[in-house]
Amino acid sequence: MPKRLIKKIKGLISGNAGKTSVRVIPRGQHHFPEEDIGRSVYSVLDGLTDAGYEAYLVGGSIRDGLIGMHPKDFDIATSATPEQIKAVFSRNCRLIGRRFRLAHVRFGREIIEVATFRASHGKAEENANHSSQSEEGMLLRDNVFGTLDEDAIRRDFTANALYYRHTDGAVLDFVNGYEDIQHQTLRLIGDPEQRYREDPVRMLRAVRFAAKLDFTIEPRTAAPIIQLSELLGLIPAARLFEEVLKLFLSGHAQAVWPLLVQYDLARWLFPLSSPDSNDEPGMQRMIEIALRNTDNRLAEGKPVTPAFLLAVLLWGPLQKEWRKAQEDGMHAAPALQKAIQKVINKQAQHTSIPKRFGLPMREIWELQGRLAMRSVKRCEGLIQNPRFRAAYDMLLLREEAGETEAGLGEWWTQYQEADQSERTKMCQSLGGGKKPRRRRYNKSRRNNTPNA
Repeated sequence: MPKRLIKKIKGLISGNAGKTSVRVIPRGQHHFPEEDIGRSVYSVLDGLTDAGYEAYLVGGSIRDGLIGMHPKDFDIATSATPEQIKAVFSRNCRLIGRRFRLAHVRFGREIIEVATFRASHGKAEENANHSSQSEEGMLLRDNVFGTLDEDAIRRDFTANALYYRHTDGAVLDFVNGYEDIQHQTLRLIGDPEQRYREDPVRMLRAVRFAAKLDFTIEPRTAAPIIQLSELLGLIPAARLFEEVLKLFLSGHAQAVWPLLVQYDLARWLFPLSSPDSNDEPGMQRMIEIALRNTDNRLAEGKPVTPAFLLAVLLWGPLQKEWRKAQEDGMHAAPALQKAIQKVINKQAQHTSIPKRFGLPMREIWELQGRLAMRSVKRCEGLIQNPRFRAAYDMLLLREEAGETEAGLGEWWTQYQEADQSERTKMCQSLGGGKKPRRRRYNKSRRNNTPNA
């Protein structure tokens, strides 16, 4: 690509045609928490610069640090190619990826991700083997290497295109990202429609960052999303599932779901669960409460399982299919199994559900009915079930959302707190205790007994 064209693109992106110089924010004029940078990160930065390469911290860690958060994951951008990175860190480096080739430098359990500066895709014509696009404009391979300023231009959002130079503590800004961060604005670099077509997942990233950072999506960046939301149908279901985990397990799930609905993205991730198709009473309320509780648990450092979230998100569609199967003449138990399989199959066409989450999700669903069938023996068996706690939590959630009558959840709460004798009395008071054995008569013996 001619240098004058690169300059023109830079000028248009920054909103100041002709302004191509990088803005350098020196240490002391920004508030990036340098103390959060770990020893392993410095080892990689120093290793690359000592070998004669450029190396910078880049992306989310810089963005988060500048807005007062404590960054945890530090990504590095460098002028070294993947093979050169591996040569520097030969003992603990592994090259990964085909679509986007990069290096993982390992320090025990810690992994530092290192990527080579990328260039704009127009430069790909010089070497077609390193970049390719689908007919829809989606990038299938992105391994065209370039310079620092070219790397800044090809990143997604201005807030993610800031570079920290560890040698002097300066932050480098090519695209007015620092200013956008100050104004809490999320802005795509370049033409939004083209950038979304290159990678439709950027629409999900826009929603995730807006929710996480409490940023406003800039109008020009937001405008094409609804129209282009259908492009998510081109993304492999497995990749979309990974994006779902990022959306809902980032600690801001309650803010994410309304944005997914607003921008018509929810129906491409969970077509059976979006408000226009999931109109079962209490279902949207259930989702809202579940996402709120998930955020609270993550904030408290408690574990969260995707299986529970999936069980909630798909509970409404399951109820519809289960009711339909019973209306067609099936008994409740086989109807439930048929409904479960049908919902899972439909959902898997959009976002895959790995078995490690799909099987627990099924068990949580199946236990909802069993929790209502209380007897001494049943209750003791249920409370020992490894999925009991998740099923119990879902029962409480259903009652809070008004999806089912209240009372059963409180009963199980008291049951868990009771001792063994009290548990037995609780079940027997429902008629669930041991029933006296009825005497069985042998018909043939009765008929052969002589009359007195």
